[in-house]
Amino acid sequence: MHYKPNSDFMRLFELFTAAPDSIGHTLQRQLGAARADTPLLVATGTDLVLFPGGGRPPATVNFRISTRGFFEMTAISHLGIAIPYLARLRELGDPGWETAARDLVAQCRTVGEFNDVSYWRDEVAVAAWRGREEKIADLVDYTCSTTADYLERAIASPELLDFERLRATLLEGEGPDAVPVPFNDMMAATFALSALDGIHRTLKWLSEQDIAWPELMVIIAGRAGRFSAGLTWETNSLCPLLHEASGRELDPAKLIIAPFAPAVEIEELADREACARAEQLYRKIWYSSLSSVEMSRVMWPDYPAFRRTIDRAPVVDDDTQVINAMPVVRSVDDKRAIVSRLRYVMEDPAAQLATAGSQFMLDQLSANGNRPDLVEIPGFTHTTYPAGTTVRR
Repeated sequence: MHYKPNSDFMRLFELFTAAPDSIGHTLQRQLGAARADTPLLVATGTDLVLFPGGGRPPATVNFRISTRGFFEMTAISHLGIAIPYLARLRELGDPGWETAARDLVAQCRTVGEFNDVSYWRDEVAVAAWRGREEKIADLVDYTCSTTADYLERAIASPELLDFERLRATLLEGEGPDAVPVPFNDMMAATFALSALDGIHRTLKWLSEQDIAWPELMVIIAGRAGRFSAGLTWETNSLCPLLHEASGRELDPAKLIIAPFAPAVEIEELADREACARAEQLYRKIWYSSLSSVEMSRVMWPDYPAFRRTIDRAPVVDDDTQVINAMPVVRSVDDKRAIVSRLRYVMEDPAAQLATAGSQFMLDQLSANGNRPDLVEIPGFTHTTYPAGTTVRR
């Protein structure tokens, strides 16, 4: 027999929660109207939009992907895992691994031909990298030439793709056949350089806004990297960034992560009516998510309250075998923690890949007045990349 709820029960259900004019929806609208002047920050995987409230126009900034140098630095970073991925394809019997390897070799050679200091200084021109362009050019030159050389030799001698040998010679830089700079160091450096730029610009932009941080409402909307990533405070790179930017005045309880909320269409915000609709939508999302918080506090004030805690990151030492959260990096030379973070973001589907290099950069920028020139970069500051064909001009 097909089941269908009784219509009178359905009407009773709708009176509180489902109908547009329900008790719950009405309260949410009233709470939203009472706080229409409260600032609201909407963050996506690429943009920040600050709705200051009171009908004032929003301010926006892009902090990832479409920014200068992101694709270049990420392309180099990917070479650290491209060779192991090809090794695994070969191990699985994929007949296309060698063709893919040759394509990668050719593109590495092409990039190496035009990579020079002027490209990074004058075309990419990332403010946070100013003064480091020559070393970045060396890093790129070294990584491209080493990748091409290693793969050319591996095509002729596939035993180079055995994982024990690959780990020792390429990733760790150990043994008589080791590369001069381990690719673990290169990946740490490229992750950190990307993070340095994004965090520096975001902190600068936030400091220029007139934000009442204790009252600020925050929505992190939509997808953040992988479909499964960035769904908690600990795994979303924006949460600690906003907390530090606020001088730790941001109330964690007023930040919600809404993976199914629509992303902001920045171009539409130029239209006043579209902008008003977008702001109304996000304020509705915020209050529909958190209106129950206010009610719980007046209904059950004598019972234990919920408080979001920001857990301290675990410390990795020589004996640590398992971690269940992103470990803290204690210094630029804390290589075990740095590489553990690389493994963590690849192994935990909930983690954002970008977080591998972000926290140490954020800590240093926060401690040094957001001055990139005072920041030490893992795998870079105290590492010399052999100069090859890089042009000095």
